[in-house]
Amino acid sequence: MQRRTFLKQAVATGAGLGLGASSRAWAAEAGPVVIDHPIHGAVLNRRHGTPVEGGLKIRVSGTAPAGSPVTVNGESAGRDGERFAADMVLRDPVVEVVAASGGHRQSIRVRWDRRSFPRYRFSIDDNSFFLRDVAQKKYKSLFDCFYLAMLRDLSRKYGTKFVLNVYFTTADGFDLTQFPDRYKGEWGDNAEWLSLSFHARANDPPRPYQDAPPERLIADWDKVAAEIRRFAGEATYSVPTVIHFAMVRPEALKPLASRGVRVLSGLFRRQGDGWDINYRLDNEHSEYLSKHDAWHDFNSGITFSMIDLVANNTPVDQVAPTLGPLAEDPNKAEIMDLFTHEQYFWPFYSRYLPDHPQRVETALRWVTEHGYKPVFFHEGFLGAPD
Repeated sequence: MQRRTFLKQAVATGAGLGLGASSRAWAAEAGPVVIDHPIHGAVLNRRHGTPVEGGLKIRVSGTAPAGSPVTVNGESAGRDGERFAADMVLRDPVVEVVAASGGHRQSIRVRWDRRSFPRYRFSIDDNSFFLRDVAQKKYKSLFDCFYLAMLRDLSRKYGTKFVLNVYFTTADGFDLTQFPDRYKGEWGDNAEWLSLSFHARANDPPRPYQDAPPERLIADWDKVAAEIRRFAGEATYSVPTVIHFAMVRPEALKPLASRGVRVLSGLFRRQGDGWDINYRLDNEHSEYLSKHDAWHDFNSGITFSMIDLVANNTPVDQVAPTLGPLAEDPNKAEIMDLFTHEQYFWPFYSRYLPDHPQRVETALRWVTEHGYKPVFFHEGFLGAPD
């Protein structure tokens, strides 16, 4: 069933997100040649094949009527009943894979992470309290705020790059227009490791963009981005990689991509018969992402990333048991997408976690000791040179 569902996206053009009626309609037109590995949109790295001079050798497999010769990108494939398999070498970032047999063909596209290396990124959602704190207390330095001082200490110790995803306003009426620009130089001096990005207009209501028109999402983004640029400068601003609750309408993806969004991270969590915190991707791609680092949507140009650890949900003694198995899985080992929320650091918050800094540091220590390097997802391809 999964093989047939993924076939829905493997049209000859290589396009298609697999959302709604368009993919279901194409399924009826599918021919007898089916590539089931890799899938259309697969993000492949050195762990998915054998590095060769100037490329990566991968295995392509699928089904076709028994007894009929099959070629993969013009080369003969081996046969075993209805199954076929062939090796091919990826040499470009985007590669079309074509299987042909008996006058039928199927074409998919894959994305080669050609300069991949073990890496991690750390993203913090729901930021507003520290901005209010700095603005109200008029610190001499940004780092007189304990939250920013903690992040700086962690960065100095582990080299971590932090992206802070920002709200425009808090419930008590503070908003970004009240944040002064007198720290602009200090923001710029630390932009190499500290970045600010749009998250949402406010914490409430929940799921603000799940059913909202794309125009509302873009308008809120513009509002936050303008203020970040005003008080922190262009070098500190970055395009979003996490939208609040990781839920947007499908028609919002292309407008986001047109404004520079290259990656969106989510939890791709099963919820009843469907999936949640998944940017409203279909069930099949959500399930795929729950088992892989990433999947690339050629229709929008956005790569979706699976969040591996949420620190505020992961006690210190569960960090290693959470990350360890991922490092042993070739589909999840190359990239660690680490994540938490600002509010759990603040003692006045109703669900304050006194050990929240220790949870974060434990995760950073683990990835550092296991050879992962810090990156920003908005740079290159998932943080690697493109």
